[in-house]
Amino acid sequence: MSENTVSDTAPDRTAAQEDLQNGLQQGPPQKSDEERLQEDIPWGVRIAAEWSWRAIVVLIFAGVLIWLLSYVSLLLIPLMVAALLATLLKPLHSLLRRMKIPEVFSAITTILLFLTFVFGLLWLVGQEIAQGFADMADQVTEGAIELVNMADDVAQGFGIDISPDEFQSWLREAQSFVSENSDAILGGAMAVGSVAGNLTIGGILALFTLIFFLADGRRIWDFVVNFVPRKHRPAIHGAGRKGWKALGTYMRVQVFVAAVDAVGIALGAFILGVPLWFPIGVLVFLASFIPIVGAVATGIIAVLLALVANGPVNALLMLGVVLLVQQIESNVLQPIVMGKAVKLHPLAVVLAVTAGSSLLGIAGALFAVPVLAFVNRATQYIAKEEWRNDDLALQMEREQKEALVLQEAARQQQEAKDEEALTALKRRIKESVPGLDPDKPAFSRRGGVSGADRSPMAEGPLEQELDPQQKADLPSGVTGAEAAASQARSKLEEREDAQQEEKDKHDR
Repeated sequence: MSENTVSDTAPDRTAAQEDLQNGLQQGPPQKSDEERLQEDIPWGVRIAAEWSWRAIVVLIFAGVLIWLLSYVSLLLIPLMVAALLATLLKPLHSLLRRMKIPEVFSAITTILLFLTFVFGLLWLVGQEIAQGFADMADQVTEGAIELVNMADDVAQGFGIDISPDEFQSWLREAQSFVSENSDAILGGAMAVGSVAGNLTIGGILALFTLIFFLADGRRIWDFVVNFVPRKHRPAIHGAGRKGWKALGTYMRVQVFVAAVDAVGIALGAFILGVPLWFPIGVLVFLASFIPIVGAVATGIIAVLLALVANGPVNALLMLGVVLLVQQIESNVLQPIVMGKAVKLHPLAVVLAVTAGSSLLGIAGALFAVPVLAFVNRATQYIAKEEWRNDDLALQMEREQKEALVLQEAARQQQEAKDEEALTALKRRIKESVPGLDPDKPAFSRRGGVSGADRSPMAEGPLEQELDPQQKADLPSGVTGAEAAASQARSKLEEREDAQQEEKDKHDR
């Protein structure tokens, strides 16, 4: 028995050994180039490549979008200015609305008061500057001569001797340059005139838009949300409201920060005896709405004025005051006040202003932080799913369901009217044919329901809104869908009345 077993397994062992030897001779199975490439590229490199081309697509989209928006800057910038002013002036407009003034007249009155305040400040600044320069003409002349002498001393310290003859030659070269490039200078002057015209048109458009942003801002936003898919409308609507609220908070805090900068620099100039301290404070206040850049530029003006009027020591003291105010703003007001108000890190503010100014100039520096505050708050609202606990978002969702009920009711009513019209048409045709009984169906399927027994409106989802007792109490001739539609319509009217009362209460 053992001999038979050995004889049976011997051929199998021989075959296995032959297969093993053939496999060793042939080597491992050949792989395709794609498989070898996938094995050679590390997993991290593959992930980086996937992220890279997506990031490139996003950057290309952003670049094309900015390039396209640059062609409509005359329209876009006034709209954004109007939006910022609307968030700033909304409390005053609400105060006038509580005084029972119509919305449009409240908006116009608010804008007139705002313009009166701004132009009043500018008129005071102009009067102060005109009178101040008239009083300090001699000081300005002496300061200018002193600056020239200081420049001459510095140049001689570096081994550069500027003689009167060289200075005269420089003047002659400057005159010849102006005469040779008169066409370019004239073209630049015309470009400046074109910019001034665009600013005038943009200002008029911004004021006109501001009227309707104050009067019909909520209705405009509701109209814009209609372009969003229905199931996402409550979330997008709530995100827009929260972002708009954050924008208003930013503007009010920015007014406070600008006031602190203006008072600090103007008070320092007054103590140091720098002339025109009041115009300096007003200019600092207006320029501080451009974060970081505005207050620095006006502070430099204050330092130069102190240098010309009072000398280098006074200018150094004024520079210390400007730097102290800037440190208070950067280390106290921006992180604590602004950061808590709009939830933005100071580094994000600096990077946003830098990116905005490099891409769009002064307009980019002005709108970078407000846009960032709006996007940040709206993104937080959507990411945290805050609309699930937002009363207004939930109310909007209920209103959408009721609107669907009304649409279904209207559809079923229209179908019932069409069916009644078709039945009446068939009856008139039967009456016009001799020998046909209008009350007897000419063609009907066996076991089917005749037209007389069929309800003019099939029971649909609207009738499910009524309980059996309500269906039993319906008057004759009224279907359940009609009653449900009427009930839904009455609920919607009651909700609209409640919303109007809540809006009036909010305005009060």
